[in-house]
Amino acid sequence: MTRAPAPTDADIERAATAGAGVVKRTPLVTSTWLTERCGGEVVLKAENLQRTGSFKIRGALSKLAALGEEAARGVVAGSAGNHGQAVAFAARHAGVPTEIYMPAGSSIAKTEATRSYGATVLVGGETVDDAVAAARARAAETGMVFIHPFDDLAVVAGQATLGVELADDVADLSRIIVPVGGGGLASGVAVAVKRRRPGVSIIGVQVASCAPYADRPAGDGPVVTLADGIAVKRPGRVTRPLVEELLDGVVTVDEDEVGDAMVLLMERAKFYVEGAGAVGVAALLTGRVAPADLGTTVVILSGGNVDLGVLPSLVRRHETRAGRRLILFARISDRPGGLARLLTNLSAQGANLIEVEHVREGVDLHVRETGVQAVLEVRDEAHGAAVVAAARAAGYDVTEITGR
Repeated sequence: MTRAPAPTDADIERAATAGAGVVKRTPLVTSTWLTERCGGEVVLKAENLQRTGSFKIRGALSKLAALGEEAARGVVAGSAGNHGQAVAFAARHAGVPTEIYMPAGSSIAKTEATRSYGATVLVGGETVDDAVAAARARAAETGMVFIHPFDDLAVVAGQATLGVELADDVADLSRIIVPVGGGGLASGVAVAVKRRRPGVSIIGVQVASCAPYADRPAGDGPVVTLADGIAVKRPGRVTRPLVEELLDGVVTVDEDEVGDAMVLLMERAKFYVEGAGAVGVAALLTGRVAPADLGTTVVILSGGNVDLGVLPSLVRRHETRAGRRLILFARISDRPGGLARLLTNLSAQGANLIEVEHVREGVDLHVRETGVQAVLEVRDEAHGAAVVAAARAAGYDVTEITGR
């Protein structure tokens, strides 16, 4: 089917056998809110519920099975987190030692999970590429077997098992939206699906800060992005020809769009999905990809290993962008009851007070005045505007200090 070297159907079948009993057949969840918003039937493939929290376990088990007795020497990998967790889990399952190199600043959640699966975790430079290079060097030094996160036919065969599931489970499958980093998942899914359903369109999504498949490569140094799992600067020699040949297009989304998609998936689908896994939903929400006119569009949620430390700021940022969080500065009388009267006015408009503080330094105030900064939760932009208008109508000098 493909001109580029690709896993055979027999390779994919062996990968499925290697994952039997460990890899979950993850659910397909109908998304009413995305369907209504985007105008086509949308279903979510919940690989965020997969073992180790991402699709990567498929490729890791496939590669270990392909190694056979070689795996007894131990395995080593470089990873931003998901590949490392998968290799560590698969190696523990096979009873072989594991070392994982991760970039400095990797997600704490991913780092600790990798250790919990029995791997020795080492710092491997500033970027994923640095970590992969460190793992290669370690393999050459020790005789351990290096497992690449995506640029390996056995790994691609493992990821292709996800495509087989989609082709088997979605009778009217018409379009697939898939995150793209190094291209292991995208090429595996494309190989499997295009052989079985050649009419299905497959659209890849990259994060704009690191999108070599969309001709937007990142510069030197680490890539700071919510979608760290797909922040791969150089596509592989195995995966690039497959992605370029089999995908029907690649689009990009930016950081704010990824963050909004993560929050909406929590709010509307009750799914914790990491940035790399949420890019497909971001592409739908922004209209960069439309659902198929006929049939079902599947969005692959490739991973759910969210660093919980980023969630509060993500939620705040999303609420502000959606017009549901309002920050006001007001000058009020510095006399008993002055603050209470202001808060009574705000609450009378249905605004929910989240926090309030006096601000007396760095502000030009009358000797009988004090400044107050209030953070409010409102329904939407129109409600926020009504709250501000009512305060001003009551005589308060109010400034909105948050942008929407």
